[in-house]
Amino acid sequence: MANNHPVVVGVDGSEPATQAVRWAAGEAARRGRTLRLVHAGRATLPRPLPAEDLAALREQVDRWLTEGRAAAVAVEPDLPLETSSVDAAPVDGLLRAASSAALLVVGNRGRGGFTGLLLGSTSVALAGRAPCPVVVVRGEETPGGSVVVGVDGTPMGEAAVEFAFEEAATRGADLVAVHCWADPAVSAGVATGVFSIDYDLYEREAGQVLAGRLAGWQEKYPDVRVTRAVVRDHPTQALLHFALTARLVVVGSRGRGGFAGLVLGSTSQYLLQHAPCPVAVVRVDHQSD
Repeated sequence: MANNHPVVVGVDGSEPATQAVRWAAGEAARRGRTLRLVHAGRATLPRPLPAEDLAALREQVDRWLTEGRAAAVAVEPDLPLETSSVDAAPVDGLLRAASSAALLVVGNRGRGGFTGLLLGSTSVALAGRAPCPVVVVRGEETPGGSVVVGVDGTPMGEAAVEFAFEEAATRGADLVAVHCWADPAVSAGVATGVFSIDYDLYEREAGQVLAGRLAGWQEKYPDVRVTRAVVRDHPTQALLHFALTARLVVVGSRGRGGFAGLVLGSTSQYLLQHAPCPVAVVRVDHQSD
């Protein structure tokens, strides 16, 4: 089991990457899996480097991997470990490494190949294209905090809910399932007196949707204590609120309703850049439509 579908973590010698290694080590231990440390990078240079400079670059990468291994061992001394260096652009290299992974873990920023990881297209590409869940390690986990999952009320969100239940179970944590319902057009119409709306009815229906999406998983994970949160707010604000006391926030990479276009839109970008704790993005295959 330990060598089948490892937890893969990106390494580049930066402190955020080292923080990601520590987080990934604990996760791999909980899952009973090997931790694979991967450096992915390819220098874009106007001309080929002299042999001695190439050797120096390789030594630097080896040093980063050695430091990463030491950080992982400090957290989990008996954890099976592997290291590798991929000569490819960061996205391509990490996606290649993730092709057989149970989980891909990266820091929220870094140097070299990971510079600007969460500030541009790299994070979107990883979250939207990786064949496994992606965890971006940022901020700090709240000791004893809950796992928080955004539930969009559609079958497409099942992957994120399943991942969140598994995380809560392996960590012995509570699970907070957040379902947002808010329509700016409706709210504007009510505010201007164009029409009225029975918010209690909307809230009850939203609660029924959330209960329906959780029912099967609560039966599968009976030891996980679940809190249902039906919120009339934008997903960004709601999830950030619950993230303040969370160990991990989990969202799906696609969705409708409150979480439409999550990974490619402003909500996911904001969570990945501002959440006070690690964020997991669980990709939903396009064939799910």
